[in-house]
Amino acid sequence: MTPSGAEFVRQIKGQIAEVDPAQVHDVLWDENVVLVDVRESDEVAAGKLPGAVHVPRGFLESRIDGAVGDRDKRVVLYCASGNRSALAARTLTEDLGYANVESMTGGYTLWKDRGYEVDVPRTLSAEQRERYSRHILINEVGLEGQIKLIDSKVLLIGAGALGSPNALYLAAAGVGTIGIVDDDVVDLSNLQRQVVHGTSTIDTPKVESAAKRINDLNPDVKVVQHQQRLDADTVLELFKGYDVIVDGTDNFPTRYLINDAAVRLDKPVVSAAILGFEAQLSVFDTRSHEGHESGPCYRCLFPVPPPAELAPSCGANGVLGVLPGTAGLLQATEVIKLIIGVGDSLQGRLLMYDALAAEFNEVKVRKDPECPVCSRDRASISDDELGVFPDYEAFCAAAG
Repeated sequence: MTPSGAEFVRQIKGQIAEVDPAQVHDVLWDENVVLVDVRESDEVAAGKLPGAVHVPRGFLESRIDGAVGDRDKRVVLYCASGNRSALAARTLTEDLGYANVESMTGGYTLWKDRGYEVDVPRTLSAEQRERYSRHILINEVGLEGQIKLIDSKVLLIGAGALGSPNALYLAAAGVGTIGIVDDDVVDLSNLQRQVVHGTSTIDTPKVESAAKRINDLNPDVKVVQHQQRLDADTVLELFKGYDVIVDGTDNFPTRYLINDAAVRLDKPVVSAAILGFEAQLSVFDTRSHEGHESGPCYRCLFPVPPPAELAPSCGANGVLGVLPGTAGLLQATEVIKLIIGVGDSLQGRLLMYDALAAEFNEVKVRKDPECPVCSRDRASISDDELGVFPDYEAFCAAAG
């Protein structure tokens, strides 16, 4: 005779380990214990245990490894009353090979009734949940990562070939604030590669044209238009309001200015360069904090600019129209990883792409202990010196 649903749950509870909410409360912030909420998203929106990760029961098998990592860790599951978490505990133990799994008796209801603290997570609107649903399904992104993207601020230096794919895909990904620095207007010759613009916006300022397209793609994104050239007088004030700087420029003086300002303000720079059929990409992140080692800056890679004949402009030598799309999307990917805090960035690596050969190559970029910019202790830079930059035009001209 087949047991009833209630009887089946009782049988399962007899086969798995259960733990009282008081015992869970005692280990609430123990780094060796992973709390897993197996309820549905609408239930979690009303509140959850502090520090708990959310893995809905229906996605348990596909997402639990990403949430827990080590199958030997102590895992405490909970739901609303203790029934779903008991079933989930049996699945983890018998089917997925987890060694130390418990279900919290009484679930979230009993926890709350006893007056223990709860977190009320920030939620997304129904429209946002639908728009970003494919992100939320990814373990490494999820709701928490999507909220980080929505809260983030990214500054694009240039609304041209590299700025275009960055603008479109960062906006589509949900980056909440995108600043764009560019003093140029849209020209017909731009449209072969600068896909954020269109025929209807020829002769329109690029920042305005890009903002219009971004707002059509994702009205939630705040676009800040900086219709100006980036210069030493404004760079620090501009950079202070953003989390990540995206270098889409095509000249060495501006690249050195971006680098030096970013190092002084502890801002990561995602940089790319394109020419003909070739692209280069790296992340220059000199921040140093717990769990993150300071990396090299742009000057560690290029202490002085190469001669002009070795680094001609796209205007002089041309560029394959789709190439900045490839490089720009790789840039946007690195930006998203930095914001969410997942994966390995291109810090300390220079990625080189040859479109003709369909080859990617990589070289290490070492931090230069004698670098005049990133080797200096931040505390040694006075307030008066902070905003003083060299004449980069003269520096690059002399080197060339």
